[in-house]
Amino acid sequence: MEATLELIGGKWKGIVLFYLLDGRLRFSELKRKIGCVTQRMLTKQLRELEASGLVNRIVYAEVPPRVEYELTTEGKSLEPVLMALKQWGESHAVALLKNRSQQEDHVA
Repeated sequence: MEATLELIGGKWKGIVLFYLLDGRLRFSELKRKIGCVTQRMLTKQLRELEASGLVNRIVYAEVPPRVEYELTTEGKSLEPVLMALKQWGESHAVALLKNRSQQEDHVA
């Protein structure tokens, strides 16, 4: 468990991996899909995922240069894990987060 979370833990890595399940994406497309992540943070997360062997970075020799990201075979092997997390979130996380928000409102 610890090793897995070391590779895919954090706020953005799972989301990046989830969006790359559909196939190769350019940096700007990935940033647009995620929304509120900063360019600096997305770059950092992609570099870590690439260093871990979960994401490939493809650079095209064009002007302007084009860079795309895709899952490696190891990255694709995470699909059942990512889909299970998505399913659990749809079933449980939304209600838990709503309850937490209501509790914080009562404290404030």
